[in-house]
Amino acid sequence: MDEGKSESEGALEADAPRKGILGRLRGEFDFIKGNILLLYVGSFIADFTGEMAFTYYSLYVTALGGTVATVGLISSVQQVISAFISFPGGYIADKHGRKKILWSMTLFMAFATMFYVFAPNWQTILLGAALKGLASIYNPAFNALVMDSIPPEKRGTGYSVIQLINSASTTPSPLLAGLLYVNFGLITGTRIAFAFAALGLFVAALLRMRIKETVVDAEPLNGRELVKSLSGAKVFVEGINVWRQVPRTVVIIFLIQALFMLPNAMFNVSFIFFIIDELGVAPVNLAFIFSALSVSIVVLAIPCGKMVDKYGKRKALLASWVLIAIVAPFLVWGNFVRLMISMPIIALVNIIFGSAISSLYADLVPIEHRGKIAGSRNFFILILASVGSILGGYLYDNVSHYLSLYVMWFATLPLFLLTYLFIKDPERHEINGLN
Repeated sequence: MDEGKSESEGALEADAPRKGILGRLRGEFDFIKGNILLLYVGSFIADFTGEMAFTYYSLYVTALGGTVATVGLISSVQQVISAFISFPGGYIADKHGRKKILWSMTLFMAFATMFYVFAPNWQTILLGAALKGLASIYNPAFNALVMDSIPPEKRGTGYSVIQLINSASTTPSPLLAGLLYVNFGLITGTRIAFAFAALGLFVAALLRMRIKETVVDAEPLNGRELVKSLSGAKVFVEGINVWRQVPRTVVIIFLIQALFMLPNAMFNVSFIFFIIDELGVAPVNLAFIFSALSVSIVVLAIPCGKMVDKYGKRKALLASWVLIAIVAPFLVWGNFVRLMISMPIIALVNIIFGSAISSLYADLVPIEHRGKIAGSRNFFILILASVGSILGGYLYDNVSHYLSLYVMWFATLPLFLLTYLFIKDPERHEINGLN
């Protein structure tokens, strides 16, 4: 300590850097409050329990009499229903507000999950998936509410925080699923995990009852209005016409998202079977693989989100296509070690793509159209995902275990060109809703 300074003055100076760091951290994440905090906490709980259930979900379906194609069929049915329900979901979110449809359908999602718990066969799981598809009518409201609540200058960071929280919640989930698998067996262990998933959704619904509505002068939503929205052609017409009311770049962003999602849906439906059948990974090691992915997202989410904000969404997307081209050979010629090495790269792609695409939508879509754009976008993406799930399962069972992976690999070229030629970072950002 310098001679002329009191002990208290020295202590204050020593604390200054610490307070400065804490102050900067508070400044970086001061948007995590109100609606965003409630959504984040609810998603944390639901994702933690949900990931436990879905770690061994595909094997659970086959144990109940299904096949790889059956897994694809179930996924496809849920996605088709979710797709068609997205149009009225977007209409409701913009006209009647985000809050009521969000918490009520989250509660219904918890009910639908119970069909997975007591399923005697895969057909019962199919019924549960159909009900979950109906419950997903809340997705446009959820997406719009997040857009409304994150400050424009922190959208990259905000969306990466969502991925961070989701991954932090799911990091231990595969390990817990592995413990259930070892101690109770595949079927009983998965039933227990789905019971926790239903409970997690119930808690999330209770939290979502407390959010603050962001739509000014939202019209009341009752059963009659809900049925009217589901049965009327107006919501579908508005869901198509809304694309004419947003910048052309939004359409290009959607095309990029669609081209990315289709091959991913094809490969995701068979991914677990691929690494077991072709790469020789033991089922119990799935817990380590998915945990490595979650840990990677936790570690990389905030730095990646800040890079998206600092360097722009266009550069971030270009980098993600290069990363896919790099990681694909680790899967084609993979083993357990190469899979573990590839998890951080896959995490980077997920973070960058999710943060950049979501931020671009929020930057460019006005608040009064966010629900309809989210609903319409979900419709087309889910239809493509449904086609991809059916096609991926069929190709795996009847053509080649590797073909879906090759399609995903080769898609990086048109994705890179579309991004390079047509995407620019917007100079003006759309405003938020209420916090």
